[in-house]
Amino acid sequence: MKAKALILDLDGVITDTAKYHYLAWKALADSLGFHFNETDNERLKGVSRMQSFEIILEINGASSHFSEEEKQAFCERKNELYKSFISTMTPADILPGIPELLSRAKAEGVPVAVASVSKNAPAVLSALGLSDSFDYIADARKITKSKPDPEIFLVCADALGVPYADCVGIEDAAAGIEAIHAAGMKSVGIHVAETGLSPDIPLSSTEELANLEL
Repeated sequence: MKAKALILDLDGVITDTAKYHYLAWKALADSLGFHFNETDNERLKGVSRMQSFEIILEINGASSHFSEEEKQAFCERKNELYKSFISTMTPADILPGIPELLSRAKAEGVPVAVASVSKNAPAVLSALGLSDSFDYIADARKITKSKPDPEIFLVCADALGVPYADCVGIEDAAAGIEAIHAAGMKSVGIHVAETGLSPDIPLSSTEELANLEL
């Protein structure tokens, strides 16, 4: 693909924090008496915390039940639950294929960025021992539009100083693939569910990233 830069999502690509997000949202939903299961959770992948809560409210016909202040408080409660789960993570939680991909990118001089809408991304990367493995980590607090909007991928490319067309984005969610394409970049999809927009290179697992041609 002749990549001059790699831009990776965090959840489902570098490590599996998706399960912790699900457990935290499930605990919050249960406390509110709301329905929420793993199928519903698929809609939350790649979107912001508030958007995720809005989806849960929509699923339960409760979109107008809370004020913006109450919604924010519930999102903060979910985040505290999530942080309690990720506090136990270690380098053993890095997904297969990622160490090899990062090592090869460094050897070949290909800069790598993390495009995660999670404000906890720095804490997760620190727990994994990967904080120094990336040339740029997007600051989710400064991202105004969630995937499938391409903003976060454009910000990463600009920070790396690489033209968009020379970047390769790696995602595990349909919204992420859509964002990558909207940014004018090539895409690698990790076990992405079939949608109207397919990744340029579909992979069945992160293990295959170890042999991804740069």
